[in-house]
Amino acid sequence: MRLGLDIRSDFPVLAQQVNGKPLVYLDSGATAQKPRQVLEALDAYYRHDNANVHRGLHALSMRATDAYEKARARVARFINAADPAEIVFTRGTTESINLVAQTWAAANLAPGDEILLTEMEHHSNLVPWQLVAARARAVVRYLPVAGADAEHGLDLDRLDEFLTPKTKLFAFTHISNTLGTVNPVAELCRRARAVGAITVIDAAQSAGHEPLDVQAIGCDFLAFSGHKMCGPTGIGALYGRKALLDAMPPYQGGGGMIENVEFSGSTFKPAPERFEAGTPDIAGAIGLAAACDYLDGIGRAAISAHDHHLGELARAALDELPGIRVLGPRAGSPRAGMVSFAFNNIHAHDVITVADQQGVALRGGHHCNMPLMKKLGLPSTARASFYLYNTEEEVAALAAALRKVVKFFG
Repeated sequence: MRLGLDIRSDFPVLAQQVNGKPLVYLDSGATAQKPRQVLEALDAYYRHDNANVHRGLHALSMRATDAYEKARARVARFINAADPAEIVFTRGTTESINLVAQTWAAANLAPGDEILLTEMEHHSNLVPWQLVAARARAVVRYLPVAGADAEHGLDLDRLDEFLTPKTKLFAFTHISNTLGTVNPVAELCRRARAVGAITVIDAAQSAGHEPLDVQAIGCDFLAFSGHKMCGPTGIGALYGRKALLDAMPPYQGGGGMIENVEFSGSTFKPAPERFEAGTPDIAGAIGLAAACDYLDGIGRAAISAHDHHLGELARAALDELPGIRVLGPRAGSPRAGMVSFAFNNIHAHDVITVADQQGVALRGGHHCNMPLMKKLGLPSTARASFYLYNTEEEVAALAAALRKVVKFFG
């Protein structure tokens, strides 16, 4: 099945032209487009059920509450969590990771304890740990990437050097948003458990692209965003093992997360409610559940195979261009559906501008990977990222646009 062509009609935004050319949207790593099924779910909620949740006794509030909690259960099934109470709705991956940093880590780190990250982490899985480490006087260490262009992924031969009994938490990405590397998350979690470390997985680039089973992976926490998996912006989820969530203090205070409030103090609901202060993104949760339904209707194994195929095609096509440096796994090695690259003496922003004139939407910059970019000696790269609605013809369009870049800049 040619997945991209078969489903493009579900995505209204793709039927437009940009600069007089058919839109070739290759920026799903930043945000994915939304199918009409998700748009319709959002519209139906706002048209028929719009009300606040949990505290209302009228019909609309009860319908909204039912839909919101069904969305939680749907997300739990999407990643095979054992209990819907292990799902905390957040604004996305960034807030989910900050929640763990400001609650579990802040309560459990002591001076001299170590947090292990990797050199390929997005700033959202790097800065929160730096902040909490500074307050706790803990130490942040980084498992290196291997190869001049990080083509070998994480240097797992050195993992025992970095993952030690001093390590209290190991946070790592599932799929690198710059390199396209797919990390062996189950193995990393197993190794962390062996030294007693808690694990946090940044699944922003894998949720909705790969089958995810938190029980099989064996992680303690996993974070992802709705907008990168065909859902709305402003909604995401944190998975946490129930025992850990129940032992963590609240992240924010307000309505909805309390059991009782006195002038002298307050008591709080159990997880997940204790982490969802105030009015939640009700429509976002409903839209996220609709995205889960849509993606599972297609099949995440099929989506994964499609994405990886386009990523490998793109890598092979880019390798044929003159004066180009392509990051991450080499042609013939497994990679997710994204590829980052840099031309000699052509700034990434110029690449993006010329490609946009051909209707090809790419990403340019450091991709919130500044330490990695500096290690690789690059100020920025251009990035093409693929998803279930992209096609082989669009990979060819990317290559044609980049040939124009090379010709234009000589």
